[in-house]
Amino acid sequence: MASNEDAPVGAANGNSNAAQPALNVLAQYVKDLSFESPGAPNSLRGRDKAPGIAINVNVNANPLSDKQFDVNLTLNAKASFDQEVLFNVELVYGGVFAISGFPQEHMLPILFIECPRLLFPFARQIIAEATRNGGFPPLMLDPIDFAQMFQQKLAEDQAASKVKAS
Repeated sequence: MASNEDAPVGAANGNSNAAQPALNVLAQYVKDLSFESPGAPNSLRGRDKAPGIAINVNVNANPLSDKQFDVNLTLNAKASFDQEVLFNVELVYGGVFAISGFPQEHMLPILFIECPRLLFPFARQIIAEATRNGGFPPLMLDPIDFAQMFQQKLAEDQAASKVKAS
């Protein structure tokens, strides 16, 4: 009796021509990186309490072709103590993704959840190195829940469209 263990997915039921969903990273790149420490070297002195750190995250996606997309993850982190800005770091980290075989209704979640999830560890490392190279302890960003960000953005867009409709 023949085994189908090594057969491609879909071959056992005769659908070997069906497009298998695929998400591939074709390229990753730093689009913009800025680090500022306006008060250096005074801002580098030790403090008895931790500075406040404000972090902003944004995701944008643009089609390059029918199956290729450019996804940009923007991370801004600003550390301040009292009114003094210790550092301000901004990174726009991009990836080019080939996406095929997914239903259309899955495209936005893939672009705004899965793609930034793949980019985040690399962007996090760049932020940590930039702050360390600036003379500060490395800023290790906590993991980001891109699914929750996406749901929040959808809710905001729906609320805005209801306001416009009234």
